[in-house]
Amino acid sequence: MSYKVAVVGATGNVGREILNILEERQFPVGEVVPLASRRSVGKEVAYGDKRIKIRALEDYDFSGTDIALFSAGSPISEQFAPIAARAGCVVIDNSSQFRMDPDVPLIVPEVNADAVSGYSRKNIIANPNCSTAQLVVALKPIHDAAKILRVVVSTYQSTSGAGKEAMDELFNQTKAIYVNDPIVPVEFTKQIAFNVIPHIDVFMEDGYTKEEWKMMAETKKILDPKIKLTATCVRVPTFVGHAEAVNIELERPMSAAEARALLRESPGLMVIDKPEDGGYITPIDCVGDYATFVSRIREDATVENGLNLWIVSDNLRKGAALNAVQIAEALINRYLKKAA
Repeated sequence: MSYKVAVVGATGNVGREILNILEERQFPVGEVVPLASRRSVGKEVAYGDKRIKIRALEDYDFSGTDIALFSAGSPISEQFAPIAARAGCVVIDNSSQFRMDPDVPLIVPEVNADAVSGYSRKNIIANPNCSTAQLVVALKPIHDAAKILRVVVSTYQSTSGAGKEAMDELFNQTKAIYVNDPIVPVEFTKQIAFNVIPHIDVFMEDGYTKEEWKMMAETKKILDPKIKLTATCVRVPTFVGHAEAVNIELERPMSAAEARALLRESPGLMVIDKPEDGGYITPIDCVGDYATFVSRIREDATVENGLNLWIVSDNLRKGAALNAVQIAEALINRYLKKAA
């Protein structure tokens, strides 16, 4: 069986990563179609050992395309995803456009793969926010075993989460500091080099940012609407890899040893947790890896039934491209059957 797959936003960080992962995981692609805006037509992107020419999204007919992986931002998804869906193509969307739509399943395959069945309502499946995806992979086994009541999370999110221009700004500002050039923030509200910024996405009326709201709302939709979650999302001067310090309150006691053993046996997770120098994972260690890593597992004596975790993942992979491809795998394995 093989499938015709379109990748929308194929010239961006996530789009290129999707192409890499499709090839790495030997997804049954009969034909892959990289799509971007008209100004990118004629450019090429890599797919395995091949180079494939970009085609214009605006002119593309999605009829006959089985799956479209969108990673070009909410305005593009809002305009073109329904067009693709009406043409019979199943859309897997990386933007925030459809995540809270009750008729669109929001999927992390290790957590709620069965919910993929809801794709048929609109022919669209949503990929969660990058910081939410890695969080719920680690929360799921603990919630199943001891029921999570409340989560307090602080994120340390890399510049790649804001796109290539944001990564370039970190690089250029770092160079400028060393040669004493002026620093002019463009992509961020303050200097990002050698700094941290407690502000991702727009501010909302309650004082939280939209990124923080996404973590709250998406965790409830994916895992359990009864979980209480509060987040502080921080941009840090790293290129790839999001980290999260997570405090969990449970309904019943769970020791650090029990949590460690449970997480080691859970899909998508890798536990690296030794109470010694270097016995933990940092963002630079996870780049290019499929796994979500958990370190610093310990009990919190300040609350009843409390645990602390440190969670790290490659945000371009598990936070976006890998999760999208895993959704596509769940979709074809369970629901789409094609003749070879």
